[in-house]
This record gives sequence, C-alpha cells and structure tokens, in this order.
Amino acid sequence: MICLPDPLPDPYDELRDVAEFLLAANRRQAVELKAKTVEIEALKFELARLRRWRFGASAERFDPNQPGLFEEDLEADLGATETRQALAEVALPGKAPRRRPRRQLLPAHLPRIEHRHELENCTCGACGQALTVIGETISEQLDVIPAQFFVHRHIRPQYACRHCDTVTAVPPPPQVIDQGLPAPGLLAHILVSKYADHLPLYRQAVMYARQGVFIPRSTQAGWVGACAVLLEPLVERLRVHVLAESYLQADETRLPVLAPGTGKTHTGYLWVYRTGPWSTLQAVVFDYAEGRGQTWPKAFLDGFQGTLQIDGYAGYNAVLAQDGIVEAGCWAHVRREFFDVFKATRSPVAAEALRRIRTLYEIEADVKELTPEARASQRQARAESHLTEFKTWLDDTLLKLPPGSSLAKAIGYALGRWAALRVYLQDGRINIDSNPVERALRGVALGRRNYLFAGSDGGGRRAALSYSLIETCKLNGVEPYAYLKDVLTRLPTLKARDLDTLLPWRWRPGP
Repeated sequence: MICLPDPLPDPYDELRDVAEFLLAANRRQAVELKAKTVEIEALKFELARLRRWRFGASAERFDPNQPGLFEEDLEADLGATETRQALAEVALPGKAPRRRPRRQLLPAHLPRIEHRHELENCTCGACGQALTVIGETISEQLDVIPAQFFVHRHIRPQYACRHCDTVTAVPPPPQVIDQGLPAPGLLAHILVSKYADHLPLYRQAVMYARQGVFIPRSTQAGWVGACAVLLEPLVERLRVHVLAESYLQADETRLPVLAPGTGKTHTGYLWVYRTGPWSTLQAVVFDYAEGRGQTWPKAFLDGFQGTLQIDGYAGYNAVLAQDGIVEAGCWAHVRREFFDVFKATRSPVAAEALRRIRTLYEIEADVKELTPEARASQRQARAESHLTEFKTWLDDTLLKLPPGSSLAKAIGYALGRWAALRVYLQDGRINIDSNPVERALRGVALGRRNYLFAGSDGGGRRAALSYSLIETCKLNGVEPYAYLKDVLTRLPTLKARDLDTLLPWRWRPGP
C-alpha cells in the first residue's frame, strides 16, 4: 500500500480539483437526468390520457345505453340472419318450429286495441258437429303512432241583450301566450324535445314540415322564451326547497355561448346542485353563470347551511370558507386519478390503489339499503380501519416516488383531500361520491354535442330553467311531457301561493 504525503504536492491538488469538478458535474447530470425522466414519464402519461379521451371509451366502463354505430349494425345483421333462418325452417316439410325466447311483457299502462279473429265456419271439418270455445290464445304486438298535430277549436257563442245593447260571451281560456297559436301540449313537446331529447329547434322545424306544419325556428324560439318567463317563479320555488336541505352535491360543466356580433363563442357554465340520493326530497336545480369563478356558487348558495359534496374544484372555496359549511369529498374522483395512471402506464402501484378503493365500494354496496344511522355505523365498523391503512400506505408510497410524477400527483390529490374524503363515514346520508350529481349533467353533455353552443347568455339561463324541471321530474319518476303540459295549462291562472303544488314531487295530474 502506497501512502501519499499529506498535504499532497501541487500536481495532486490539481488532480483533486479535476476529480471534484467531475463528481459535481456527474451529480448535476444525475439530477437533470432524473428531472428529465420524470418529465418524460409525465408527458407520456398525458399523451396516453389524451389519446384515450380522444379515441378511447368516454367513460371508465362501457355504457350499454350508447352502443356504437358498428355495434348497432351487428345487431341488425343478427336480426336479419335470424329472420332468414326462420323463413328457411318454415319452408322445410316436417321441421318443428324453433322455440323462441320468452319476450318481455309489454307495459300494462299502454292502451290495448283488440282484434278478434273468429272462425268463419264454427263446425268441425271432420264430423260436422258444432265447435265449442274452450279458451283463447292471446298474442300482443307493440305499435306506435308518430307525433300527430291537431287543432283545438274554441267556440264561444256571443249573446246579445236587445234591451241594453250589450254582448256577453264566455271569456277565452287563459293561454301561455295571449292570443297565441300554440297550445300547452305543443309547447311542452318543443321543450321536452329540445332539453330532454336534445333536438335543436331547426331539426324540430324540419320534422314538423314533413307533416305539413311549418313552424319556423324563430317562432319556436319565441315560444320557448315565453315559457321560460312563465316557469321562472316555479324554478325559484324549486331552488328554495333545494337550499333548505342540509346536504347537497354540486358540480359544474361548460356551456359554449355565442358572443353577439362577433361570430365567436365564450365559455359559460351550468352549475348544478342536487339533493342526496337518500334524501326525502329528490330534486336538482341548475344555475347558469357567465364564468367559473367563486362568486357564482357563493351567490347561489347564499343561506345554505350543511354539507356540500364536491370534486375539489377551487371555485367552491369561498362557499366552504363560510361558517356552517362542511366539505365532503368524492371517492370517484380519487379513483379516476389512479385509473388514468393505470390505463396509461399499467402501474402496479395504481392497481393496488384501485383495489383498495374497490373495497370501499364493496362495503357501500352492502349498506346501501340500510337506514342512514345503520349505514353510518357499518361504515365506521368496516371502512374506517381500511381507510387508516390506506392512508399509511399512501404516505409510505409517496416517499418512494419522484416528485411531479403522474402517480405522485394522484396520491397527492387523495392526501390533500383526506379530511373531506372521510366525512361520509360519520353521516349515513352522505354518498361515497358525487356521481349522482354528475349523472344530472349527462343530458347537458348530450345536448351540447347537438347544439354546439347556446345562442346567448339568455339561452343559457333558459336551459338552466328547463333542465331543472326535467331532471327533477326524472328523479321523481314523473314523465316530463305530461308534467310540462299540465303545468303550462295551470300556470296562467295559478295563484303564487299555490306554486308549490306544481313542484314535481308534489304534482298530481289534473282532471
């Protein structure tokens, strides 16, 4: 072993300086390489997520209610093949008919039109004796009559008094639009077609023209505006009842709005507030706003006290800062963060997080039919310990991950909202996630694809009014067309104090 003198001579000092410089440069390169690796991983994750959003399924699981066009064609091909097979079997002599699967019974509330098929000769072909009825074979087919226009003729005889030269007649029935052409049924049909079936007015005009009835889009638009004025006090009563609840879910979605005179659009927003899925009152109310700032939900929720369940968007911070407001988190959004990472990278850490979250949902499936008190008790007994272990695992895992990675962001999102995510344990009325309020926005998303944009801020406000009533009808099992037709018939003569009788959960069809 060679012992170098200490201190080293000058040549060795120069070598030491070179070595230290190289070590420092190596450390800098290692840090830069690590940062670049994290950046590349994050960019790959974002690219994979954008590709899935653009070209993949639009949800985390396939929605059977919206099959693709190719799948519809495959079903049509299958039906055609089965029909050809059935025709071929009929042509074969001695071939027993193929047993078809039992069809679902048709709804009992549908009117029935009976067609009786009697024998022309009620005598036996073998012996000539009279035949006796021993029973009936009944089969049913479903049919439809497309929307048909008809005209109400209001005939009011005029009575004259020859003594005092006066004329008397029954006053005309009140109308939504004074001396207007449309009856309540037509107005309800236009509103439901536009806001429930997502048919823009110009498409409705084309459909009506095929039946020889020409209602220009501009005329329909004027009618929609008149209906909105009449329905506004009713929706205000709906808002009052919703804000009186002590637990609400909230969400928001964009609504492109045409800027007058520019030919361009700006982004408006529909904010939606829903009562809890186990609340006695099932209602949802929409509010149109010209922006996504904190002032909008703060103004709308003025006076609300209780638990507000949201996805963590900072626009609700001004509301949550008020006394008497408790924030509840959404586990579906936490799951979505890990799902995006797993879908893009197949990370085993993300898979483990998804497994742990699935356990929480399995507990919810077991307790969903219980009373709120029993549900809270079961959550505390079964889910609380699981959450404690989950948080420990998240804390430990985060220490092993490079900062800024997609997985670190997903874990940071969960840990940053942990207090809000635990609120549902203590109150059985609170849902594990805010999916119920998101479902209320599905109609808006479908309509947005058809409309492309609202024509004005006023159009956004009218959409909010109509969506509020239609979505609340759906929550209460009320058919929107029947409801709106009856409401538009009654509103012109209804006193303000009786408005609550027309709210969807209290509404009863008129005579």
